[in-house]
Amino acid sequence: MSSETPNSLDTEEARALVESFQGQMDAIRGQVRRVIVGQDEVVEHLLLTLLVGGHCLITGMPGTAKTLLVRTLATALGLTFKRIQFTPDLMPTDVTGTDIIEEDITTGHRTWTFVPGPIFGNVLLADEINRTPPKTQAALLEAMQEFSVTVRGTQHSIERPFFVLATQNPIELEGTYPLPEAQLDRFLFNVILDYLTDDDELEVVQRFTTQVGMPEVTACTSAEEILKFQWLVRQVPVSESVNRLAVNLVRGSRPKDPLAPEPVRRYVEYGASVRATMFLTLAAKARALIEGRYHVTTEDITALALPVMRHRVLTNYYAESDGVDVDDVLRQLVEAMVKSEPQAQAG
Repeated sequence: MSSETPNSLDTEEARALVESFQGQMDAIRGQVRRVIVGQDEVVEHLLLTLLVGGHCLITGMPGTAKTLLVRTLATALGLTFKRIQFTPDLMPTDVTGTDIIEEDITTGHRTWTFVPGPIFGNVLLADEINRTPPKTQAALLEAMQEFSVTVRGTQHSIERPFFVLATQNPIELEGTYPLPEAQLDRFLFNVILDYLTDDDELEVVQRFTTQVGMPEVTACTSAEEILKFQWLVRQVPVSESVNRLAVNLVRGSRPKDPLAPEPVRRYVEYGASVRATMFLTLAAKARALIEGRYHVTTEDITALALPVMRHRVLTNYYAESDGVDVDDVLRQLVEAMVKSEPQAQAG
């Protein structure tokens, strides 16, 4: 096992936390399913984002319940939910908040008072984030990385847990502002919210055309408990061979690296950063814990490679010419790495 930390799962406190963890995760899923039909994989990825303490980019067509999913999950988690509709005229202070001058009516003395913006919450839904200019998009950068915002030279801390779930529409790209690579790299996952299966779509029609209003969702946990779960995730051990697979997968996405397979060298312009390696390992730890295991396996790494790396790998014009997208390249990368590292088995 990795020697980076002692096995803290052996303490009495950790064992009690592990026992409550599975029950809480099952309860959260159950509450979400009262409103959301299907999309089980997307729900799992959002839970992993929460457990890692990261942020998630959700890409999906209009009408795929992106906003409803995030709001329902926030309610089930017992967290405060804030939503910002990103538009071309949105200003940075509309996100972070601003200072205003207040006058004491008894003394006439004027003071600056900070009025917090919607970013001060536990779960922030940045709806259609690519519809606002880069200056406003950048207002999220400090919050996502440092858990704070700076207004007029004063730093204001954001209470944890805090995670940003940003949505973007893959169509109607005219008049949008693509997210810069520096901001994309701060998202743990880029999750694709696809259309439902025919059976799930039929259930949606039957359920929501026969009742008025949404089913009531009950909070299953609290902010304090979620912070404990985030600590617990980091105690899950990882073997050196599995850690090596995560490192090699990310290094293999860089076209000039000796580990890069032929599809990467041909179709990729820029590969993933070191942050991708850390996020991939952390997310794999959370996935193992959710599935009732206390060690990370090769499957945990390979199952999360695409959502962790698809927004960090930039393809070139050869890929566009040949009709190859980034997911195609990453699937070939994963296959090549798993074949070349048979020793990276369960830790």
